[in-house]
Amino acid sequence: MDWQRNLLIGAIIIVLGLLFIRWNEFQELRRPQQESFVKESVVVPETPDRDMVPPADGAVPEAPAEGGAEAPLEPASPGDSRLVQVSTDVLNVTIDTYGGDIVRVALPEHLQSGESTDPFVLLNRTRSHTYVAQSGLVGKDGTDTNEGRPRFSVDKGSFRLAEGRDELTVALTLRQDDALIVKEFVFRRGDYLLDVRYRVENTGQDPWQAALFGQILRDDFRPPAGDGLGMQPFVGAAITTPEENYKKLDFGDLAEKAFTVRQEGGWVAMLQHYFLSAWVPAQDANNSFRLRQLNSRDLFALGFTSPAISVAPGETGTVSAGFYAGPKDQYRLEEIAPHLDLTIDYGWLWWVAKPIFALLTFIHGVVGNWGWAIILLTVLIKALFFKLSATSYKSMAKMRKLQPEMQRLKELYGDDRQKLSQEMMNFYKREKVNPLGGCLPILIQMPVFIALYWVLFESVELRHAPWILWIEDLSQKDPYFVLPVLNGIAMFVTAQLQPEPPDPMQAKIMKLMPVAFSFLFAFFPAGLVLYWTVNSVLSIAQQWYVTRRIEAGKG
Repeated sequence: MDWQRNLLIGAIIIVLGLLFIRWNEFQELRRPQQESFVKESVVVPETPDRDMVPPADGAVPEAPAEGGAEAPLEPASPGDSRLVQVSTDVLNVTIDTYGGDIVRVALPEHLQSGESTDPFVLLNRTRSHTYVAQSGLVGKDGTDTNEGRPRFSVDKGSFRLAEGRDELTVALTLRQDDALIVKEFVFRRGDYLLDVRYRVENTGQDPWQAALFGQILRDDFRPPAGDGLGMQPFVGAAITTPEENYKKLDFGDLAEKAFTVRQEGGWVAMLQHYFLSAWVPAQDANNSFRLRQLNSRDLFALGFTSPAISVAPGETGTVSAGFYAGPKDQYRLEEIAPHLDLTIDYGWLWWVAKPIFALLTFIHGVVGNWGWAIILLTVLIKALFFKLSATSYKSMAKMRKLQPEMQRLKELYGDDRQKLSQEMMNFYKREKVNPLGGCLPILIQMPVFIALYWVLFESVELRHAPWILWIEDLSQKDPYFVLPVLNGIAMFVTAQLQPEPPDPMQAKIMKLMPVAFSFLFAFFPAGLVLYWTVNSVLSIAQQWYVTRRIEAGKG
């Protein structure tokens, strides 16, 4: 009996769904925890770091040759004066007094995961991973050479931005022959951009000369992102050049060939999903940039060298650069340097995506929930294209209404393809329908919906953002796969409202599409699936309305 068969099919689907959920939970438990980057203490080499130290002319030399003795690594003890801890409302930074490098950055406003209370760690130097920001002075009177780094002194081991204060300056000092050098880190409340500034007091008889360099030193560690079946975000380097406002280079590109450029201003960044670090040298200086893989270790260096400065005897000179370590905040990055906001990578549709993001942010400011903001944004965009969509749906509805006559022609001329094509074309002309009339309006809308797709994927604002009930993080997959199933049902209903493809094989593929997309979307972020589902439901409602009018002879 039909009801018994349907009951059996339904039971099989439920059992398969439960097995899929259990398999997913098992995979979660089996996945190795990537905690070493977060939990391990910052390691302290016994000797100064000898990695990339550019000369003043910007021609960055290779690191020391392979096979050199590796300095043993010892974990820092709580009382180790070599490490300086700095805390603001948005940054927890560890500075190594050897070289004055930033060796750890944690972001207390962004947690490691939805279930964790630990701050997200962006930069860290551990036994297993290296991701640090180095800076120094090179050239005639530089403090940094391939033979070693300077050891700065500091008056205390920890600093905290006090309540009611908007700025904190951490000063490291170094006496070098006839110069007093102060390396200052300037932190500001609520800001992930800090200034790294050298103040040089020349107490000698000759001019003092050196150039500022900065670099990001990182291994090819890829932070876990998703389940491997969804979209994998870009991890690697980015830079702006005179020819390209935004140029990406992954680790494979850098391993194959170094990239160099000299330009006024500029920036260089290391990207991962939702976060980045970036050096931003003086925008009015002609800076040299070089991005490459080091020979001595499996490390990658993204660096710049600014023009040398000269400090006359008895005078004091300064040179500085900005260093950003934090979330991909589109509006803040736009303020810092030209084209730095392009690191929020919307692809070639950025000119559509940016207004969409602005509208999404505005709606969130009104409703206070990113899930509802996504729904309302989808409704607004659907309303914007209502007339265009109606044209497409009218064409589809007419084709659906004429399906019986089209089927009759196939039966009459099925063995003569040329005759069938001719009769079908005459039939379309007689009925005044265009079989491709439903495609063009949809194609016009596609750039907007693709741009919205990338906005939702790239927006750090959705990270750990809850919606309702079981959706506690819109940037992660739906834990119970409710949204992917609903989206599959919506796609199935949509297919029923459309004319059946003339090709039997194509018709079978269309019937399998809802199942395939349900499986695929099971591993996509819930925010993206929510958008697709709402869009599908709205499309069903509009298409059903248009189809009913056409069938009633009112279209």
